[in-house]
Amino acid sequence: MYGLGYGFSFNYLIYFIILMIIPLYAQYKVKGTYSRYKKIKNNSGMTGKEVAELILKANGIENIKIVKGDVELSDHYNPKDNVVVLSPVVYSQSTIASVAIAAHEIGHVIQDKIADYKPMRIRHSLVPLANLGGNLSVVLIMVGMMLTYFMSLGIGISLAWAGVFLMFFAVLFQIVTLPVEIDASNRALNQIKDLNIVNEQEKRHCKKVLTAAAFTYLAAAVVALMELVRFILIIINMSNNRD
Repeated sequence: MYGLGYGFSFNYLIYFIILMIIPLYAQYKVKGTYSRYKKIKNNSGMTGKEVAELILKANGIENIKIVKGDVELSDHYNPKDNVVVLSPVVYSQSTIASVAIAAHEIGHVIQDKIADYKPMRIRHSLVPLANLGGNLSVVLIMVGMMLTYFMSLGIGISLAWAGVFLMFFAVLFQIVTLPVEIDASNRALNQIKDLNIVNEQEKRHCKKVLTAAAFTYLAAAVVALMELVRFILIIINMSNNRD
């Protein structure tokens, strides 16, 4: 039997439990922190939309549209269309969470329009390969493993390695995303303090919101890397058993 993918073992069960717990805990953390701070008003009385507009103006950035999204926690910056989408609560309410999240998204705009932040450029360039890897890699790996395991066809190993190659780009995208998100949060915290949008205590609360959000990206990167390593070990094991 091939290890790390076939048969049953206690260690394998523990692996999958860990694989499930990491993202679940990350989602629990971010939703819990967001739920808490979306109920606490900020002293400036500024909505997320107003915060975003003020930071843009202070940095001399024009032609960026701030629009209201439809889904909670769907906030993002679209550099292709020069649009920042803020979820309904963030867009229209004057809470701690609104300030933190809106400022974070404008942090991405600053990365893009002013700082020429290299990790962000790398992440954008990886999008096509990451999407291809995310959609096709597991299919190639599973087909390759089945051809090898059930039919002993040499092409199976080649297909599996091709899947791993594509998966690598999806994992690399997740890894590169980490510094991009952390940097955007640091820029956000500096902006809201320098522009007197928050006081020192509110800045600490905003940092908690952004740290919880960053943990979801860390969790995604860890899980993706663990899966990549698992498949590599499976294929190596299968190759050795064929020799």
